[in-house]
Amino acid sequence: MSFKKPHQKLDARFITQEGDKFVILPKGLNIVWGNDSRYWKVPEQGAAELTQVSWLEVSGVVKISNPKKYKVTFEVKVKEDGFGWKDTDVLVMAKVGRAGKYIYKATKISPGCDMSIPSDSLEIDVAKPSDLHFGLYEVWSGKWKGGLQILRAVVSPTT
Repeated sequence: MSFKKPHQKLDARFITQEGDKFVILPKGLNIVWGNDSRYWKVPEQGAAELTQVSWLEVSGVVKISNPKKYKVTFEVKVKEDGFGWKDTDVLVMAKVGRAGKYIYKATKISPGCDMSIPSDSLEIDVAKPSDLHFGLYEVWSGKWKGGLQILRAVVSPTT
């Protein structure tokens, strides 16, 4: 009997790089419970849709070869029937290297919104070629959440 792992591991084929800008589609992200259709719908193309989870953890990594300051954003939609978001902070976090220290920005989202989060960009200085780890998290409230659609993550140099 084969065992399907419950978490989606990133597929590098869904990460595109144009110069120093990276666009990461949902299949290019690690999604906790992403391979379990009770919690997520992650099609080959298009948005990943959160059905329901109490532990939101979506992360990725890109290799930065040109040191400079970068910004990290997630482009998302929350469906009108989205739930569990009221008074809940969603964090976008980033760190340089596996052992780096995370920086983060919190954003509140609500049903019926389309947005880039964080609403004001999260910027991180990459001083030397390294991996940039980043993610979208809500793991502290214990609330069940649903209706979030992740369109893409973007890592790009600040202007």
